[in-house]
Amino acid sequence: MSKKETGAGCAFRTSIGGQALMEGILMRGVDKQASVCRKDDGSLVTKVDELHLIKEKYPVLGWPFIRGVVNFVDSMAKGMGALLWSMEQLPEEEQGEPDKLDLWIEKHFGGDKAEKIIIAVGVTLGILLAVGLFVLLPAFIFELLPDSLSLVLRCIIEGVLRIVIFLLYMWLCTRTKEIQRMFSYHGAEHKTIFCYEKGLELTVENVRPQSRFHPRCGTSFLLVIMIISIFVISFMTWVLTLFPSIAELGAVAAALVRMCCKLIMLPIVVGITYELNRWVGRHDNIVSSILAWPGKQLQHLTVFEPDDGMIECAIEAMKLVIPEQKGADEW
Repeated sequence: MSKKETGAGCAFRTSIGGQALMEGILMRGVDKQASVCRKDDGSLVTKVDELHLIKEKYPVLGWPFIRGVVNFVDSMAKGMGALLWSMEQLPEEEQGEPDKLDLWIEKHFGGDKAEKIIIAVGVTLGILLAVGLFVLLPAFIFELLPDSLSLVLRCIIEGVLRIVIFLLYMWLCTRTKEIQRMFSYHGAEHKTIFCYEKGLELTVENVRPQSRFHPRCGTSFLLVIMIISIFVISFMTWVLTLFPSIAELGAVAAALVRMCCKLIMLPIVVGITYELNRWVGRHDNIVSSILAWPGKQLQHLTVFEPDDGMIECAIEAMKLVIPEQKGADEW
């Protein structure tokens, strides 16, 4: 693949991705993931886990459009586990008291099983929060809009409202000091990946000048989900108008049917977005640049400049997941 195809100065594009943790970085490679955190005494602590993808057992889950949903849920689960681990590395006075639900789970299950249950509960609650805020709330407001407005206008209002709620949520997250530091670690992750893709030696001096805005950012992926949902859910809403029997159910029942259908469409939206994100990540042309632009603008909210200590964490995490076989991680 030429430099022109892979982007300015890039030797290739890697499938290695990452996530910011509490005072640390998670890097996920092709066969393992590494979490590296900065302890209170300045030392680094690492945790490396082998990756066993579910598509290895069930190949159908690796098919296009299906793999997007599977990878999304899998990344959330593994990311939640790494985040909980990073919180355990903080000084005791900063960790806070465990909530009653976590204490109950640890008491009744204990050990690794309790940790898995806590992660599952965390992922489930995270998904429910996202669905409630970004899908059900706009869908509810859609139902409150007067019928005198055209269906197209009502769908546009719903979609725009979904994006506004998402952006407001992200902005509010940046108001806390802890999240600001996480977003700086996010910047260290992006810079390190760029440095690696350019074939440069992974040093603080080489990583520091790299861009903090990466086209394959996870938070950009979430924004694209919001945008794609406008088109997919609007189309589905129009299709429902072709079935008069739904309206005959009554206003409340018809509204519930529409909201349930919007929930059902979510996996389809995620699947389409994942494939679109893969295509954008593999190409460097005017179309891919246009499609990547909204996500890069969002990164002004979610990706901050890191300090050298944060970059050191990201470099260490990256080194731990680079595959032994050169090119095995090519995107």
